[in-house]
Amino acid sequence: MRIEYKNKRLEIFLIAVNALTSAMVAASFVMLFGGFKEELLPEVVLYTIQAVLLCIFVVEKIIRLSNSAAKVDFWRANWFEIPLLIMLGVTAFGAGRWFAPTKAEAVLVRHFAVGIYLVIQVVAKLCRTSINLAASGKSPTRTLIVSFLVLIISGAGLLMLPKASTSESLSFVDALFTATSATCVTGLIVKDTGQDFSLMGQVVILTLIQLGGLGIVVFGAVFALLLGQALSLRESAAMQDLLSTRTLSRIGNMIAFIFIGTILIEAVDTIGLFGMWNDVPGQVANNIHQQYFYSIFHSVSAFCNAGFSLFHRSFISYNRSWQIYVVICPLIILGGLGFGVLYDLVNTAVDRVKRFFKKLFYKRYRLSMETPKRLRLQTKIVLSVSACLIVSGMLAILLFERYASRSDSAENTGVLGALFQSITARTAGFNTVDISAMSASSKFVLILLMFIGGSPGSTAGGIKTVTLAVVIMTAVAALRKRQEVEMFRRSVRIVVVGRAVTITLLFVAVLFIATLALSITENSNGFTMSEIMFEAGSALGTVGLTTGITPSLTTVGKLIIITTMLIGRLGPLTLLAALTFDLKPVRYNYPDEAVIVG
Repeated sequence: MRIEYKNKRLEIFLIAVNALTSAMVAASFVMLFGGFKEELLPEVVLYTIQAVLLCIFVVEKIIRLSNSAAKVDFWRANWFEIPLLIMLGVTAFGAGRWFAPTKAEAVLVRHFAVGIYLVIQVVAKLCRTSINLAASGKSPTRTLIVSFLVLIISGAGLLMLPKASTSESLSFVDALFTATSATCVTGLIVKDTGQDFSLMGQVVILTLIQLGGLGIVVFGAVFALLLGQALSLRESAAMQDLLSTRTLSRIGNMIAFIFIGTILIEAVDTIGLFGMWNDVPGQVANNIHQQYFYSIFHSVSAFCNAGFSLFHRSFISYNRSWQIYVVICPLIILGGLGFGVLYDLVNTAVDRVKRFFKKLFYKRYRLSMETPKRLRLQTKIVLSVSACLIVSGMLAILLFERYASRSDSAENTGVLGALFQSITARTAGFNTVDISAMSASSKFVLILLMFIGGSPGSTAGGIKTVTLAVVIMTAVAALRKRQEVEMFRRSVRIVVVGRAVTITLLFVAVLFIATLALSITENSNGFTMSEIMFEAGSALGTVGLTTGITPSLTTVGKLIIITTMLIGRLGPLTLLAALTFDLKPVRYNYPDEAVIVG
């Protein structure tokens, strides 16, 4: 919802004040909770500054209310301000009277209430800014790229704080690497997540995973919907581009489905993982709060296909736990299918249930019922290709570990181990077997699976399953001498074929360039070409599997992996669209001439 203001210059000034105030809020929290050895400013001064910043936010709202052309629209957009201020006033006045009887407790409660208010204000402003940028008429893909970069840099700054680490503070490159890996939901690490990061650092990584997995712009739209604001036509068009949905009317439902579905799936699987930590004594302390945190962390990491684990050896110690295959595997698959596919499956299932009960209880409507909803072509391709890749990947790993391995990894892999690695290699990056001990053939299979990745609109990377299907069926159509690419008795448009070929070629080019660059920078480390290509493929596919060379990379090598993860997450076609969005199509064609290929 856009609000018209009378004085445009005053509004520009308030926007600048908001940006400066939000930056000061962030700086105050960093100085308060950063864990610095020496106080940068006394706590009393910092809490006083936060109280002043709160007053600035309140005065800013009053000025904007008087400057707004339509007061009703302003209250609709900012209805939550009154309940927030009421709760803040009740907390400030009631502390020391109705609750928190001691003076120290009352002061702590007031500081906490002010901090919560400031955080909500900053988050609300960031979310609205992201929506406004996406709906500004320019390329939404640029907004998405800028959002990711801001999120990565902010996360790196937080991870560099002394309180985020258990020992010494992280260097800028290591913090940037970790923040990029978390935001791009990759899972490659240069520091042990469970040992080298404190609880604060782990929470920062978890937040980056969740925001990066679902997209910060989508989170902004969700926040706007939760505040009761209807998306305008331009805002809906921006969300349509970002979510790759076809109908503007579905945007609101799609965003709500993403938010609610994510919370429900992660909550259910958090409960499902809770009992797993007792299977291996000593790994997780017998503390219910820590066990819940481990459950939440790995549930979010699995659904967002991040691959981050709080264990040094990932899930190798838990390879016999049933939760790995009953909870983690379905989580990874659901996260890799894509929200559009999940939305279509839920809609189709609900339609079938409704039709069943209508037939059962309303017999007179049997002949007049509408045509049942059918799965979209996208859903059929994603489900069929995903199933084929899981099964073929599992069989290939089993075969190569049995007949091409020189170690005892074949015994450790087994059917369940091969199944898990086939599922996680395309998306998540967890492992229940030692990757470095696997045969060269199995590693090559994993590289292929990482290159393919998950499905469009999902938290996974890679060229995507639909792209693979289109490329393969293009070759099939050529062999069958058919002019059109056909799948499930439907034709695929030529523009889609062009996009699929472009994405595949760009991914191949990036993979070879990254591998070549790493072979030069890591020459002194003595890594094999197989290990280097595996690392590059894992970064490009945003998977996170590694043969163990990540922490030993040179500084330049880490920067190459950071760049590769960004390209793999945002996608070559997205970057291309961001750079060429405003170009107009050429309105002429050259005469054609036959050429020989093959």
